[in-house]
Amino acid sequence: MVKVSETSHSNLGKIEIAPEVLAVIASIATAEVKGIQGHFKALRDTDIESISKKQLNKGVKVDARENGIFIDVYCALSYGVNISATAKNIQQAIFNSLTTMTTIEPSQINVHITHIEPEN
Repeated sequence: MVKVSETSHSNLGKIEIAPEVLAVIASIATAEVKGIQGHFKALRDTDIESISKKQLNKGVKVDARENGIFIDVYCALSYGVNISATAKNIQQAIFNSLTTMTTIEPSQINVHITHIEPEN
């Protein structure tokens, strides 16, 4: 579990988030980036509620260590997109989603481009 640090000094208890939840957030954020193909494009084009947890965790690995949260995203891109800019957009989308929804700032977001899909 990943502990969420709170800035308030309330005695209401602790907050922990499962790494799988972070993977789902990262998957949805990645699916929203323009130029993404493959599995993540399929996520964008379908109703999120009808997708299984296993499908939402596909292509994303979250490693919660004592020294931080490390996220690896494995994705395909469309032919002709700027690979560097798209990868940075993926990193920024994941970072923004995680910090907004959980206040957790990942230590690293590594984007692995597995292949380029040609236009149909």
